[in-house]
Amino acid sequence: MKRFVVVVLDGYGIGAMADVPRLRPRDTGASTCRHIFEAVPDLRLPVLEKLGLGNALLAAEQEDALDRPLPRGLALSPAACFGFHRLAHFGADTFWGHQELMGTRPRQPEPAPFSENLPAVRAALEQKGHRVRFYAGPNPGPSDPGVLVVDEALTIGDNLETDLGNNYNVTAVLDLLPFDKVRVIGTIVRSLVRSSRVIVFGGKNRGLGDLLNAFESREGCAGINAPASGVYREGYQVVHLGFGVDPASQVPHRLQEAGVQCAFIGKAADIIENPGGILIPGIDTEEVLHRTAEVLKSMDRGFICVNVQETDLAGHREDPELYAHRLILADRGIADLTGLLGPGDLMVITGDHGNDPLIGHSQHTREKTPVLVYGAQANPAFIGGRSSLADTGATAADFFDAAPPQFGLSYLNRIVSM
Repeated sequence: MKRFVVVVLDGYGIGAMADVPRLRPRDTGASTCRHIFEAVPDLRLPVLEKLGLGNALLAAEQEDALDRPLPRGLALSPAACFGFHRLAHFGADTFWGHQELMGTRPRQPEPAPFSENLPAVRAALEQKGHRVRFYAGPNPGPSDPGVLVVDEALTIGDNLETDLGNNYNVTAVLDLLPFDKVRVIGTIVRSLVRSSRVIVFGGKNRGLGDLLNAFESREGCAGINAPASGVYREGYQVVHLGFGVDPASQVPHRLQEAGVQCAFIGKAADIIENPGGILIPGIDTEEVLHRTAEVLKSMDRGFICVNVQETDLAGHREDPELYAHRLILADRGIADLTGLLGPGDLMVITGDHGNDPLIGHSQHTREKTPVLVYGAQANPAFIGGRSSLADTGATAADFFDAAPPQFGLSYLNRIVSM
């Protein structure tokens, strides 16, 4: 057996990045891991502790000359193989964290309200033969921002759930237009804009009226409130098109070229391209880790990446008790995975950014993330502060003797005796 497993604890950071005071001052002092242990003093995570969570936390803090003891409930592990990631992507974003993890070199997007790109997008779609009209609500003013309605089946506008101007949504009624055709329209939008993401999605048993009834505008941006539109309820499909992302240079494609099967579970299945591989979306922590265990049992050689999303959702709710409970569930699930690993396997537990529930806002926090390595081959070692999440993706490619992804430096020789 030869398997490489990555468990991403979504929104689990271990201290603010050094550039936070300049780039995201509201995240100053963030430490998702430390603050949850301090808020929930009875919290115990025996598996993550054994794998070196305390070691990684102290190492990340010592890089910033922070000399303080571990929080109650967390101890050092003398046999751990550990380190930490710095973030190379801009901001603190789940989609970009995972693209970076898969070996994409992040490019600086250019946020702007969709209204600045609307004329070019409208002209391009009309040139392709699409019917396009402008909609700015039932009683618009002459200068109110709006969305594009295309073929009376979908809308294009700002994403209102993330930082305004960063992402655009293509929101579709899939009863009126199949998803493959919706994606083609999304690809046209992607080719014309420099926003971080174009999120192409839709659902069934909806009508165009449901989308337009969920129209909202604020701060110069306009879009469809996706949860209010109901598109998530039935037949939901989604693809995220990132600025500068080339899936052919990412880990899944590199591994498939080498004949290695890939599986993505949880939110990772929604945001990473894995053509021909296993995709198992899901949110519930116990369920996604159970499905990971099932895939692991059925796979003799392959790469598995699972995203544990409920930690991030608890951070957004600013609820340290709920976050701690999700961590306990994840710790138990990771314990089950360690019991399924053979002598030729490796597992890495990490995060994609922070989401400190006690920082004073409900958004992601720009934090370093732990790197905890487990496996019979893994030597006790400090693998250092890695310059990017991509180093773990590069390590997975190296593990299978596959071509490296676009970005990242393997640390395989730091953890395994060659």
